[in-house]
Amino acid sequence: MTENEKNVVQDGQVVTLAYTLTVDGEIVDSSEGNQPIQFIQGKRHIIIGLENELYGMAVGDKKDVVIKPEDGYGEVDTDNFVDVPRDQFPEQIPLDPGVELELTDQNGELMDARIASVEGDTVRLDFNHPLAGKELHFSVAVVDLRDASDEEMEHGHVHGDGEEEDGEDAEE
Repeated sequence: MTENEKNVVQDGQVVTLAYTLTVDGEIVDSSEGNQPIQFIQGKRHIIIGLENELYGMAVGDKKDVVIKPEDGYGEVDTDNFVDVPRDQFPEQIPLDPGVELELTDQNGELMDARIASVEGDTVRLDFNHPLAGKELHFSVAVVDLRDASDEEMEHGHVHGDGEEEDGEDAEE
């Protein structure tokens, strides 16, 4: 690999990225005021549409990109809506559209849902990602690039400073 190739985003590199995500004209996430995110390019740690837009960028490069739903969090899937009887919810949970819930399935796995609607004795839950079906507007800046270590590639994630060998990334 030439020195020039090492200076642009490519698979197997740890990318440090500052970003702002805007959806429907509102900022929904940003690294501003926080640490930029770090991930290994090519490992699909971020949505594929954004990952694809980063290839070839260099440290200091900035870019505004628009990611279509199919390259972001997907389209809204009508199969991801479930109707649940109202009496299945504890009284302390407000049954209002937009309320976010963390539920446990029969296998003990945590799942995120939002109340889509309440009609009569039925609560409709939406298990789609909150950004499904949305066009994502990113403003990004590559802050740093480096080759991922063999250990990071083997573990499949970036190791931070002072992190335990088997620790997890803050981004995960």
